[in-house]
Amino acid sequence: MDIMTLILATGAIFVIMVLANAARVVPHRTVYIVERLGKYHSTLEAGFHLLIPFIDKVAYRHTLKEQVMDVPPQVCITKDNISVEVDGILYVQVIDPVKASYGITNYQFASSQLAQTTMRSEIGKIDLDRTFEEREKINMEIVAAVDKAAEPWGIKITRHEIKNITPPESIKGAMEKQMRAEREKRALIAESEGEKQAKINRAEGEKQQNIALSEGEKQKRLNEADGRAGEIERVAFATAKGLREIAAAINEKGGSDAVNLRIAETYLGEFGKLAKTNNTLIIPADLGDTAGMVAAVSKVFTAARQRTAEIPAAAPAPLPGIKPAGQQYPPLNRPQ
Repeated sequence: MDIMTLILATGAIFVIMVLANAARVVPHRTVYIVERLGKYHSTLEAGFHLLIPFIDKVAYRHTLKEQVMDVPPQVCITKDNISVEVDGILYVQVIDPVKASYGITNYQFASSQLAQTTMRSEIGKIDLDRTFEEREKINMEIVAAVDKAAEPWGIKITRHEIKNITPPESIKGAMEKQMRAEREKRALIAESEGEKQAKINRAEGEKQQNIALSEGEKQKRLNEADGRAGEIERVAFATAKGLREIAAAINEKGGSDAVNLRIAETYLGEFGKLAKTNNTLIIPADLGDTAGMVAAVSKVFTAARQRTAEIPAAAPAPLPGIKPAGQQYPPLNRPQ
C-alpha cells in the first residue's frame, strides 16, 4: 500500500513538472524564440502558450522595448593630435527577434563596440575645438554607421548621445585661458561700442542744442530789427507831421511874428548859456545886434512864403512809408 502511494505521488509530481515545462506565459512587449529538436520552430508573442514537453524548448527571450546601453569611455585622438576621453549612450531596439537570435551572438556588445570604433573615427576627423561644437553631427554619424552594420542583426539604432568629452588637464588650462581672453575681448568691444554710442548721442544732442540756440538768436535779432524799424518809421512820421503843422501855422495870419518871436527867444536862450563852463558855440561878430539877427532870419521865412504863394496850392505828397496827417498809424506786423 505504501509502495503504491509512493508510485502515484511520484507520477503526479512528474506530470506537474511536465505541464509546467509545457505551459508558457509571455509578457507584453516580449517574444520567445522556440526551437523544436534544436531547430527554430516559432516565435511566441505575448500571451499563454503550450509547448510539447521534451521536444520544444524556449531558446531565446527578447524584449521589444527600446534599450539603453552605455558606451564605455575610450581615448580618442583629434585631428590636431590631442587625446580626449569620450563616452556615450546608445539606444537600440529589437526589430526582428529571429535575426537578433541567430544573426549575432550578442548584439548589445557588438553594437557598443561598433559605436566605440565609429566614435574614434569621427573624432579623428575634426579639431579639438570643434568636438564641443559638433556633437550633434558626431552623434548622427555614429547612428548612421552602427544602424547600417546592425541591419542583419535585426536591431534598430534609434539614437546616440555623447555624455562627456574630457581633454587632458594641460589642455583644460589652455582652454580656460583662451575662454577668459575671449570674454575680456568681448567686454572691451562692448565697452567701446557703448562709449562710441554715448559720444554719438552727446554730439547729436549738442548739435540739436546749437541749432535751437541759433534759431532763437535769429528770431531775437529779427524781432529787434523789426522793433527798431518800427521806431524809426514812427519817429519819421511824427517829424513829418510836425513839419506840416509848422508850415501850416506859418502861412496863417500872425505866423511870421510868432516865428520871429520864437527865433528871438531861442537866440537869447542859447546866448545865455555862454556863462556855463565847457560850452563851445559859434557866435556872430556883432553879439548885440539881436534885432538884425531876427530880421535876417525873418527875410528867409518871407522869401520862402512868397515862393510858396506863387506855386499853385496842392496837397502835400506823403513821404514814402508815412501816412497823411490825421490818420492813425497801423500796428506793425512782426513775424511770429
